[in-house]
Amino acid sequence: MFSGLKNIVKIADLRNKVLFTFAMIGLYLFGTNIPGPGVNYHVVQNLLSTAKTSGGILSFLNLLTGSGLSRMAVFGLGIMPYITSTIIVQLLGVVIPKFEEWRDQGAVGQKKLTQASRYLTIALAIMQATGLAFLFHGGGGGLFGTGNKYDFIPDFSAPRVIFLVLTMTAGTAVVMWLAELITQRGIGQGMSILIFASVLASIPGYGASVLSQGGKLKLFIIILVAIAILTAIVFVEQGQRRIPVTYAKRIQGRKMYGGQTNFIPMKVNQAGVVPIIFASSILYFPALLSNIIHFGAFQRFVQNDLLKPTSGVYIALYGIFILLFAFFYVSIVFDPHQQADIIKKQGGFIPGIRPGVQTERYLAKTLNRITGFGAVFLTFVALLPSIIFAAWGITGYPYAGTTLLIAVGVLMDTLRQIDSQLAMRNYEGFLKQ
Repeated sequence: MFSGLKNIVKIADLRNKVLFTFAMIGLYLFGTNIPGPGVNYHVVQNLLSTAKTSGGILSFLNLLTGSGLSRMAVFGLGIMPYITSTIIVQLLGVVIPKFEEWRDQGAVGQKKLTQASRYLTIALAIMQATGLAFLFHGGGGGLFGTGNKYDFIPDFSAPRVIFLVLTMTAGTAVVMWLAELITQRGIGQGMSILIFASVLASIPGYGASVLSQGGKLKLFIIILVAIAILTAIVFVEQGQRRIPVTYAKRIQGRKMYGGQTNFIPMKVNQAGVVPIIFASSILYFPALLSNIIHFGAFQRFVQNDLLKPTSGVYIALYGIFILLFAFFYVSIVFDPHQQADIIKKQGGFIPGIRPGVQTERYLAKTLNRITGFGAVFLTFVALLPSIIFAAWGITGYPYAGTTLLIAVGVLMDTLRQIDSQLAMRNYEGFLKQ
């Protein structure tokens, strides 16, 4: 490990990329600590101390925004609108023929899809900032998970709300720009790196909250459980099924091509943390609807049960949604029909499987088996801390499993990128096979 760090310092280009990434992370975290215009700072301080122990959906949103949402900060929306728009555009590639055409055009089509994601990000940021401004002024609905009412914007007027919405939307555009800069000029995938920074920034505060609620012994047990989960995540994240593909020999001019065997890698957890984000987003909608729908039974259901991550109903729904979205998302990002068609066009075949329909069926069957195990593992890791905290009555950090998944996944991907760059220059990296 130390030799890998020494090698990074040696290579000027790689060293500059790492320093640039840290600079962008620092700028992002700085923006999450600047409250938006017109926001009452004293109310922000009260909510920050309450949000870590309330267990409401706000604690999950804070996890992904570095507590910027609790401050209604300039970067309060974080990278979430950009992630949501990217996922939506990715899903639309299956439904809308034009998007599917762009997806198949290579680099040119990818630029068009990226531009569509940017425009959609701005639209989502405007809608979310407007909705949150009214929500935080009206007491928070079921967002906080407590009966307390907070008014972030005491001087609530149209010009002030418009100014706040424009500020937060501009902040989202800057965050999107920072993410793309990290991808282009830094190390790692920009969106993942910013989420990773937000998660790490929130861990000390939530750890202190668990200590105050459960005591030293329970915190020690939780740390041991976290280490065990961490080991399992590393093991599963590296797991993959390699499907061999043999390409027939062909002669073009005086040269012979093909004749070699490659592999199609199928990761066990191919969906990553996207199903968890999907599931949390679905369970976030009732909090917003509770600010509009004032039906008594619905209000009580939101306030007393659904939005408490340590409640039985929430844990059950959370697990079901994670399982469903894991299969759904993997079926989108890995299309057996498209993969089988590509193999056939390139003159390849899976040993023992005929090209075409049989290859498609084989890939679909293999994908379902691997995804089934990955989805169950993902659900287990996401829910185990919530179950433990529910048994102990601790509401301080119900998303510990999600934190570990995000942190380990992003860290391993980044280390792989660093290793590949070191290997290109004949240097030893961090990861050894």
